[in-house]
Amino acid sequence: MTIKEVGVKQLSQDLIRETACTVVDKLRSGDISPLELLDVLEKRIGEVDGKVNALPTLCFDRARDNAKALMQKPAGARGLLAGLPVPIKDLTDVAGVLNTQGSPIYKDNIPAKSDLMVENLEANGAVVYAKSNTPEFGAGANTFNEVFGATLNPWDTSKSAAGSSGGAAVALATGMAWLAQGSDMGGSLRSPAAFCGVVGMRPSIGRVAHTPKAGIDRNLGVLGPMARNVEDLALLLDAMSGDYAADPLSLPAPLTSFLSAAQSGKKPKRIAYSPDLGITPVDPEVKAITRKAAERFADAGASVEEAHPDWREAHECFHVLRAFDFAISKAQLLRTKRDLLKPEVIWNIEEGLKLTVEQLERAEAQRVGMTARAVEFFKTYDLLLVPTTIVPPFPIEHRYVAECAGKRFDNYVEWLGIVYAITLACCPSLSLPCGFTASGLPVGVQVVGAPRSDAQVIAGAKVLEDILGLRGTTPIDPKVKA
Repeated sequence: MTIKEVGVKQLSQDLIRETACTVVDKLRSGDISPLELLDVLEKRIGEVDGKVNALPTLCFDRARDNAKALMQKPAGARGLLAGLPVPIKDLTDVAGVLNTQGSPIYKDNIPAKSDLMVENLEANGAVVYAKSNTPEFGAGANTFNEVFGATLNPWDTSKSAAGSSGGAAVALATGMAWLAQGSDMGGSLRSPAAFCGVVGMRPSIGRVAHTPKAGIDRNLGVLGPMARNVEDLALLLDAMSGDYAADPLSLPAPLTSFLSAAQSGKKPKRIAYSPDLGITPVDPEVKAITRKAAERFADAGASVEEAHPDWREAHECFHVLRAFDFAISKAQLLRTKRDLLKPEVIWNIEEGLKLTVEQLERAEAQRVGMTARAVEFFKTYDLLLVPTTIVPPFPIEHRYVAECAGKRFDNYVEWLGIVYAITLACCPSLSLPCGFTASGLPVGVQVVGAPRSDAQVIAGAKVLEDILGLRGTTPIDPKVKA
């Protein structure tokens, strides 16, 4: 039955609640077309986005042109996504589409060429129709900027959607996307996924090729997939994976697909759970919810023990390496556009410019040690589970989390230690919805594996997803609160 037979309104409601895998199957069978999906999304965005501000830049004319070109190809030659629409985070270049990076400096920036990741996604059948909102340069785990304003959490619009992939997470949670692309340095995929009740994965370094900028070996930040469930996320990671000469650090796609890993039913045998990695305060309610979720792995026959690697140097190490990254990528902007940068970005760049070689030497050695201890830890445990965020969604007017459980943080980044420690240790990590607070706000748990164990992380996350039974909680209509 086609969209014309059912009617746009009813099919819109039905389709936005379908999984990405189901919609792709419908595309392959010819039951629906990419153009019909774009009509559905345009209608949904018109109904919803004014309440949450997730997708501030739309490019439906470009999307329809690309969809028509894709439809000229035989059904079997349309790539893994077969014409599925996907939004791209507003840090990543899409040819001919505004890319502000959340900064007034780039409020009129329209790149002529797409990032390698976007080119690869489009070659694999993705149709780009929107850019998702992000804080300025992705800095800060609360999605607001001076160009487009704040993105609001659909579970309670008085709360933050986290960041920096907040727009992507909210689009998924509200049915304005079936899949979404994000990026992650200090939890920028994982934190918004947790706050919005969706799934987000920081894959292994090199898993998703991208166009290098400012430095070939910048690997604190990676690009990755977001979705409403683990299988859909695995499908998108398959479409994003592969090695390309333009990104010398990129990894070949695995011989067995990530979607197959998600569907394998492979159960982990030994699980470690840590409420805090030994490095950060955590809200008691978040601890209780994530602990209860981790213990449910016993339903799959796994043993669950409280343990974590020794990552005590995470705060010092990340502070130095993040500051250095800001210095090499943004110092020129500080020199020429300082008045247009937000205070947190200025601080990060200036911290980087003050670094000594000795500090960098120490931080790199610390990261090597953290990664080595991670590898050793995962010889004993199949997976590590840990809260994704240390607090539930916080008020939107707070720029960041300033304190938790009586501990006041020294800067706007420190509250993210529970995610950036995993970044430093080069581990893949997937944030999975695992429950709700007493006030009805989502909580996420990270499923973490050894470096390059992306398939094992996905398989384990799917097992837990099935046990917890929270799949299908999204999409929702925004709950507008003052």
